[in-house]
Amino acid sequence: MLPISGKSKVEKPGDLPALVLAYVGDAVYELAVRSSLVNAGLIRVNRLHGEAVKYVNAGAQARLLRSLEGILTEEEAEVVRRGRNARSPHAPRGAGVVEYRHSTALECLIGYLYLKGDTDRLAEIMSLLLKAAGESNN
Repeated sequence: MLPISGKSKVEKPGDLPALVLAYVGDAVYELAVRSSLVNAGLIRVNRLHGEAVKYVNAGAQARLLRSLEGILTEEEAEVVRRGRNARSPHAPRGAGVVEYRHSTALECLIGYLYLKGDTDRLAEIMSLLLKAAGESNN
């Protein structure tokens, strides 16, 4: 499911700053979305970009974070809380502050799972996110 074949394992990803986790999570999430769209048969670059934007914008990510309520472990919920409360030096473009913080929280969770090397849980979460995103985009 995940397009990343190599395993990354940071000894203590929970010790990293939340924005570092979000930075990595942003890349992992974007790659998973793009790969999913290509696997779904989209091959025109303009269409790929247009569809990907529906999944990777702050508003969409904030909505997707809500779809994970009730299924996160305590550890994951704490990572999400840290991501939501992180103070980014960048002002959100095209999104409100709350949406931006929730999207950062989602990226933080994805980055944490990736750097922890928990590929099974990461694949499970990404599958749920892509399914929820596909349903909301139809």
